[in-house]
Amino acid sequence: MLTYIVRRLAFMIPTLLVISVVAFAVIELPPGDFLTQQMAQWEELYGDRAEVMIENMRAIYGLDGSAIERYYRWITRIVFHGDFGRSFLENTRVTDIIMNRVFLTMGISLVTLFFTWIVAIPIGVYSAVKQYSFFDYLFTFFAFIGRAFPNFALALVLMYVAYTYFDWPIGGLMSRSFRGEPLSMAKIADVARHMVIPVIVIGTHGLAGLVRVLRAMILDEMNKEYVQTARSKGLSERVVIWKHVFIIACQPIVSTIGWLLPQIVSGAAIVSIVMNLPTTGEALLSALTNQDMYVAASFILVLSTLTLIGTLISDLLLAFIDPRIRYN
Repeated sequence: MLTYIVRRLAFMIPTLLVISVVAFAVIELPPGDFLTQQMAQWEELYGDRAEVMIENMRAIYGLDGSAIERYYRWITRIVFHGDFGRSFLENTRVTDIIMNRVFLTMGISLVTLFFTWIVAIPIGVYSAVKQYSFFDYLFTFFAFIGRAFPNFALALVLMYVAYTYFDWPIGGLMSRSFRGEPLSMAKIADVARHMVIPVIVIGTHGLAGLVRVLRAMILDEMNKEYVQTARSKGLSERVVIWKHVFIIACQPIVSTIGWLLPQIVSGAAIVSIVMNLPTTGEALLSALTNQDMYVAASFILVLSTLTLIGTLISDLLLAFIDPRIRYN
């Protein structure tokens, strides 16, 4: 097992290096940069001095030199100093922007992940055990609706219903009265109330998919010989399902950690804008729109790192569940 972990960790290092090169190259593809966009406005304000000021700003922000030189400065500062550069748009450290956004986003993501599993697992198991029952058809119907209905549209519907009929807080992650206030039970309760709708909206799509996958896996396992053997030994149906069948059928759920976590983080950009959530998705979209290259490249690198970490966790859990994996 230790050899398997070391091998997986060693594979992550060159992968991260390649990802950093690709992320920086993608940011470099559009013509011009943030300062090029500011050129026309600065010419109106400062006239002939604008060009000299732009060149000075390029040197300050590290935009002078070739793309290879800029990448080398950017990646070496990250590796040796933990410095992701400065944001052109907000004139602050990218590290501060990432830290402010990532913790809130990770909180929403983890709660959404647990919500998805807690709801999807019993529904998927029940739909498989009670195949073609009324509730199986009902859950299947809602699963297809959850996959087809856009998250941002669901957000608008739930926000309208919650505000109109239940006077539930909508938008943002906390009330204005708690912003800047020290941590307290009242503040935690307020954040929890604000997170209900975002968690439901963001988790619906993944929930519907997991229900269908888990149902199909359990139905496939229930026809295998080891299940018949377990039943012939007199084991109860509950033990057969949860102790034997579910352990094998849950492997697709475990394997989704690698892509589900970053998908929740980055894929909810539109929902974040609709619901005014201070997450990484909204910040990444703003950085790409305004060619704030260090912010955009850093967010892509961080999200890619999350994908690798999630994949590593998935592989380790799968190796623990099925020892055959660690020898492949």
